[in-house]
Amino acid sequence: MSRLEVSDLIVGHAPGSLERVPVARADVVATLRAAGQSRGARIAARLPVVDGGLLDAAYVDRRLVAVHTELQRLSEELRIPERLAHLLGPLLAAVRSAEGAPDRIRVVDVGCGLGHVVRWLAAHEVLGPDVELVGADLHAALVAEATRLAQDEGLPCRFVRANAFRLDDTAPGAIPEPDAAARTATVYISTGLLHHFRGPDLDAFFAAQATPDTVAFCHYDIATTRIAPFGAWLFHRARMRDPLGRHDGTASARRAHDDTTLLRAAHAAHPLVPLIHEPKTRSNPLCTTLRPVLGVRPDLLAPLRAALGKDARRLQEVAG
Repeated sequence: MSRLEVSDLIVGHAPGSLERVPVARADVVATLRAAGQSRGARIAARLPVVDGGLLDAAYVDRRLVAVHTELQRLSEELRIPERLAHLLGPLLAAVRSAEGAPDRIRVVDVGCGLGHVVRWLAAHEVLGPDVELVGADLHAALVAEATRLAQDEGLPCRFVRANAFRLDDTAPGAIPEPDAAARTATVYISTGLLHHFRGPDLDAFFAAQATPDTVAFCHYDIATTRIAPFGAWLFHRARMRDPLGRHDGTASARRAHDDTTLLRAAHAAHPLVPLIHEPKTRSNPLCTTLRPVLGVRPDLLAPLRAALGKDARRLQEVAG
């Protein structure tokens, strides 16, 4: 059985919708114990409950916001937004060069959490005035906090609730009220999301991005190297205070998909062409490194290589 993350188990949503459903603490503990994760089970067993042994939803929301606040600090140290911008710049240049290029480019960050990447891109204005930035996440509490932060910072970006498997669907309850922002995207992006999906769910994630308006995606996730699990343990142990975040950060490196699995699944986004690219990084080699999986419309391959210049040599394409 694959390693489990506590944060994936303590919030439940009804299948096929964004409606939140109660979660029994005993079920979470039993699931973690069955997976042989005694430490995760102990963390879950300490979460407060309300009547009937159900997890206290308000407490869970506060805890998730706290954990994601620590994750934002790690994102800053690993320079994740900069690394994403390293590829988004040439990618958007290729989009703009294509025949019939859209006047307005919508970039949607799926599983955005507190929206650090979107807010960084908006604050640094690195993508151009023709780019609309939208963050989408399943958890209402994270969307609300991302929205609050963006408003406090005066940033031109938006956040909505959206299901990664139904990117054309939004639901009420977010702040601000969701609209059509996540229903279509010119480019989909994510960071640290892919390892949450297993088996057919990974294919479904990519297939959902095969929309008429979508011309590309760029998803960064943990590279499967021998040092990744140790690097994740060391980095999260040194930088994160919350035991839940430490546990899940280490588990995420063990759950990461190898390149072959990612490229195979990415073919579900046909006709977008899947690619692997690893840009230069200044991160500590002991830390887990992130590697992007890209998908581009076939006619954008040549413009993308031209925009990347010498760095195009690090672009790997695998036929389906």
